[in-house]
Amino acid sequence: MGKLVDLAVKPYDLSAAQIKWVEDTLAGMSDEEKVGQLFVSLFHFGADTFSGNELTNEQILEKYHIGGARYHGGTAQQVQTLLNQLQTASKIPLLIAANCDAGGNGACHDGTYLASAAQVEATRDPGVAYKVGLVSAREASALGVNLNFDPCVDILFNWRNTIVNTRAYGTHAEDVIKYTNAYLQGLTAEREMIQCIKHFPGDGTEERDQHLVLGVNELSPEQWEASFGRVYKNHIDNGVEMIMAGHIALPEYQKKLDPDLEDKDILPATLAKELILGLLKEQLDFNGAVITDASHMLGMSSAMRREDYVPGAIAAGCDLFLFFNDIEEDFNFMLNGYRNGVISEERLNDAVRRVLGLKAKLNLHQKKEAGTLLKSEQELEIIGCPEHLKMRAEAADKGITLVKNTFDQLPIRPETHKRIRLYYLQGEVGGIMAAGSAVLDNIVAELERRGFDVTVNDGNSRVKGRTLQYRQEVDAALVFADIVGYGAENNYRIRWKTAMSNECPWYVHEVPTVFVSLNFTTHLHDATMVKCYINAYHSNEEIIKQVIDKIMGESEFKGTPNDLVWASKWQAKL
Repeated sequence: MGKLVDLAVKPYDLSAAQIKWVEDTLAGMSDEEKVGQLFVSLFHFGADTFSGNELTNEQILEKYHIGGARYHGGTAQQVQTLLNQLQTASKIPLLIAANCDAGGNGACHDGTYLASAAQVEATRDPGVAYKVGLVSAREASALGVNLNFDPCVDILFNWRNTIVNTRAYGTHAEDVIKYTNAYLQGLTAEREMIQCIKHFPGDGTEERDQHLVLGVNELSPEQWEASFGRVYKNHIDNGVEMIMAGHIALPEYQKKLDPDLEDKDILPATLAKELILGLLKEQLDFNGAVITDASHMLGMSSAMRREDYVPGAIAAGCDLFLFFNDIEEDFNFMLNGYRNGVISEERLNDAVRRVLGLKAKLNLHQKKEAGTLLKSEQELEIIGCPEHLKMRAEAADKGITLVKNTFDQLPIRPETHKRIRLYYLQGEVGGIMAAGSAVLDNIVAELERRGFDVTVNDGNSRVKGRTLQYRQEVDAALVFADIVGYGAENNYRIRWKTAMSNECPWYVHEVPTVFVSLNFTTHLHDATMVKCYINAYHSNEEIIKQVIDKIMGESEFKGTPNDLVWASKWQAKL
């Protein structure tokens, strides 16, 4: 069973009155209501849905008694309207989550991006991490969010890793602790917000995506304790309330905890009682709530039948189950798992206590009774406010990183390099987080505003043309890699538009060439021949403006790269 929750101590620290509300509420709940509290449902703006049902939001809340909500997409106004609607219709107030890993843009489309974890690391300034947390909480709470599924406390050991390449705060435990501590301090400095860190037992050691395959952290118990173990112990000691378990196995440690386990018995942390009940709740003494990562990911769904792993996650020690597939089917899988003894009475009640305890800590029940739970339209004024945009500009200035300039080709200015050949590289198109043409349009407009003549290269052609003519027509080449994506493939390397495309950097010795990455930090793996390389970390208009400022010599580069930017290639440094 594992240790039972104690609501009177960290991270809950509930008063006697708050604990009484939890116990009275629990005592008055039916089996169905208890089971419902285990689920966090996903709400969409649009047709795409994981629920598989055409129920109204009110019907979902009335029939399935969900404990929490996440949503996807939406403007600030749309999101606030939805969240007010959900809280109004819910008998027990909801935990409502967002993924604000880089600022308020994780809470709504018009929220303020401040800095990704990789950008924070490049600034070498914990103050930037603090402001990311601060802005995240300010903008998310204005919408009605009270739980943040960030920061990632993963450690980027492997440069090939795509999941946390830009979401990890460092390549060493010390940096991750320093910057994520600052982020969480900012997150709770002014707003009530439940903290959640992820992805236990730790991503960053391998290159595969748990959306597509079981993730594996291959570290030995000693290596894990010296790295990820230190990070989690730090945050548990600091009072983090929630930990998200990843669909990641930790086989060497699992076999240490249970010597009878064979390779065939190894499961992801979300289903592994030795990791959740044993390592996390017993050994690390975590007294808060554990939530699974998204349950549609292959790292979980390929482990066993869904009918088994829905209740299996709670039986293994998780307290919240993230997302329905088919809402009626999953609800009954969980309910039947309890009635069939897969989930014990004690385990169910312990999980529900942990969930209700978070709601009590936020006093959601009192706010609902007092009529102060819902958010007003006036609160939306903080979204994208001038103060936040100023913070964004400061973070961009500190973070944009000149990784190398071995031919000393900067600055590039219209007085000396007026005719620009612009190469725009994209990855996944049409996906959840795919790049779009608006970024290219913004780059072109910003360059032309500075006085450059810009020709956008047609990358669908393999024809390079005469090199002497190229040198006569082009003064400098600028390459912008806006390669983003999510859950589509196990790597996000540069994808040329066609075989031997003329956009491949054959021109690096013909004209000054500057390569700018707007996302992943390790593109030198595929562009080792480039002599001037910049990591800019994002594609928003402030980043575009400032990276062009720095290319032109209007301001200096201040960011510092980590050693993984070289992708273990000696040629990349030349």
